[in-house]
Amino acid sequence: MGVPAGITFDEFVILKQKDFPKSTGDLSKLLRDIALACKVINREVNKAGLVDILGLTGVQNVQGEEVQKLDEFANEQMMKYLEAGGQCCGYASEELEDFNIVSNNHSEDARYIVLFDPLDGSSNIDVNASIGTIFSIYKRKSESGAVQLSDFLQKGEDQVAAGYVIYGSSTMMVYSTGNGVNGFTLDPSIGEFCLSHPNIKTPENAKIYSINEGESNNFAQGVKDYIAYCKELVPEEKRPYSLRYIGSMVADLHRNLIKGGIFIYPATTKAPKGKLRLLYECNPMAMLVEQAGGAADDGNGNRILELDATELHQRTPVFIGSKNMVQTAAGMLQSAAKV
Repeated sequence: MGVPAGITFDEFVILKQKDFPKSTGDLSKLLRDIALACKVINREVNKAGLVDILGLTGVQNVQGEEVQKLDEFANEQMMKYLEAGGQCCGYASEELEDFNIVSNNHSEDARYIVLFDPLDGSSNIDVNASIGTIFSIYKRKSESGAVQLSDFLQKGEDQVAAGYVIYGSSTMMVYSTGNGVNGFTLDPSIGEFCLSHPNIKTPENAKIYSINEGESNNFAQGVKDYIAYCKELVPEEKRPYSLRYIGSMVADLHRNLIKGGIFIYPATTKAPKGKLRLLYECNPMAMLVEQAGGAADDGNGNRILELDATELHQRTPVFIGSKNMVQTAAGMLQSAAKV
């Protein structure tokens, strides 16, 4: 049976529950709880200029980054709905130093842990550019008692679901449970996410590259080589490519997922391990991109989803997007490293 046009997210999740390859029935409810939290975040984001929620809180998070007021609000909403829902036994956030154990009447039966970046692209908040929420869901590995660190330090290929919500000209939720990628646009008149982008597929080749070229002096030679390749005049190969960079992983990858392209956040001399977080950003985005036919690599020939997680706030370089573009970029980086 086909999926009706404009079906709501809640209806879609229930309809597709039988297709979740790694889930239990509670996953449907957990996804709907996350969607509800994101609706609340969206409401606050859209009225941010009218209330006292713009600007910095005056504190730094565990990453050493200045915390925005909206960061703090988004983090609180995600925690609130995950703790109240009953399907999550523990969660970890980019904004928290350690993971949190959910303690309520349902937590002993809960089987899922959630990792999330409550508001990706914080530096864009005060200038009204697109930002988003990223989430990743795993089944707990421990069989009983309180969740443990090992429940969170799983490989990306073990995710049962991943997704993001982008707060832009429209608000859109994109997610996967390992059976393709679907996008839902929030209809503010009814307060529901409705299916707008079924079965998203990203092109294998495209003309967009996304990277902060202002840091190019700190890039490895292979990354510089790839940037030069993107700029080279080769009409038969549709080069030069177009540089498009917003500075929010959600916004840049959302565009490239739909239109095709490559997003690169490499290691630099200032950040030799990369800057983006493996568990909160790279793993969930890699799952989505691979499910849409793309690829995600750390630049050393290692698939992002196969990287071992050793700490909650682990960082990694990332080359992610259209499959052929990722392979070309990673190949150049590896070739240059051998010279």
